[in-house]
Amino acid sequence: MHVLTLRGRAPIVPRMNEKPPLRRGWTTGTCAAAAVRAAFQALVTGAFPDPVAVALPGGQRPEFCLALGERGEGFARAAIVKDAGDDPDVTHGALIVATVRPGEAGAGVVFRAGDGVGTVTRPGLPLAVGEPAINPVPRAMIRTAVAEVCAATGAAGDVVVEISVPDGVALAQKTLSPRLGIVGGLSILGTTGIVVPFSCSAWIHSIHRGIDVARAAGVAQIAGATGATSEAAIVALDGLPEVAVIDMGDFVGGMLKYVRTHPVDRVTVAGGFAKMTKFSQGLLDLHSRAGEVDLGHLARLAAEAGAPAALVERIPAANSALDVLQQAQADGVDIAAVVAARAVATAAQVLRGTPVGIDVAVFDRTGVLLARTPVVRG
Repeated sequence: MHVLTLRGRAPIVPRMNEKPPLRRGWTTGTCAAAAVRAAFQALVTGAFPDPVAVALPGGQRPEFCLALGERGEGFARAAIVKDAGDDPDVTHGALIVATVRPGEAGAGVVFRAGDGVGTVTRPGLPLAVGEPAINPVPRAMIRTAVAEVCAATGAAGDVVVEISVPDGVALAQKTLSPRLGIVGGLSILGTTGIVVPFSCSAWIHSIHRGIDVARAAGVAQIAGATGATSEAAIVALDGLPEVAVIDMGDFVGGMLKYVRTHPVDRVTVAGGFAKMTKFSQGLLDLHSRAGEVDLGHLARLAAEAGAPAALVERIPAANSALDVLQQAQADGVDIAAVVAARAVATAAQVLRGTPVGIDVAVFDRTGVLLARTPVVRG
């Protein structure tokens, strides 16, 4: 267990019936840097600092208790249990282990991938092919941790740092690492060192890296899918290779905004009727926390599609987007086509002024295509 104390502020006491603020957590990169700091200090001095402090990019210095401290001939090893706070992070509770050994004089910090940490096999990531999947900011944090020990002890900073995650191979299968060409385990991630609950920053990071990999592979069309059904459907429909498919989940805005500055020739947004309805409303985060399906909006779209007045009047009282779709289909109204057209207009607004082509495909829950727009360009 670790505690980050913010000095100079009174504690925030929730009001009656007020939900307490969501607890922040720490990235795998922060945990790795703290473990390296502890292991290197033990290698140099023979004693493990516990708790161990580590510097974050924003200047904060959280402290972590060690889950493991071990010394042997020519090495020291320390581990931190990752706490992701209230974020639904797949690596929450994972053991992040650092083993530090003396390196060759003048080599500086050399990184190695231990068990459960992947290796980069495709171009387009911020690391060269063949490098351990320890991202640039975590590497910088680790170098800072090593430098701080050197400054305090006079030790040389030539070390080999091996990061491992005992369950990393299994955990990686629940992430986008395999699709990005990261083989053998997880990526050690982080940009601020802090996990903001439900920001899903790791997911958005993976979306960005997926686009980078697709661009490096020379892919002309990428497809962002909201889920497994729409992903399988768009792959079958367009014959896309795996590298061209982006598991964007609810983060259509995160994908499109990145494409705006890292363009490809064409982007397809693929999703179910309810998600695409939200997109047609102008929402760029399709999760329920960001907004619900607006039944009044669907009623207006049904009217545009030529629905009879009785159907238009019933829609605001419908049970769900699926209920609206089924009622519209029963009356022969192609409401999915109007939803798709409005959704592609939302996407085109994000990509306005770029040469990127955009289209939207709407599928039902079984993967049957309901509607698809022509490609438009911002």
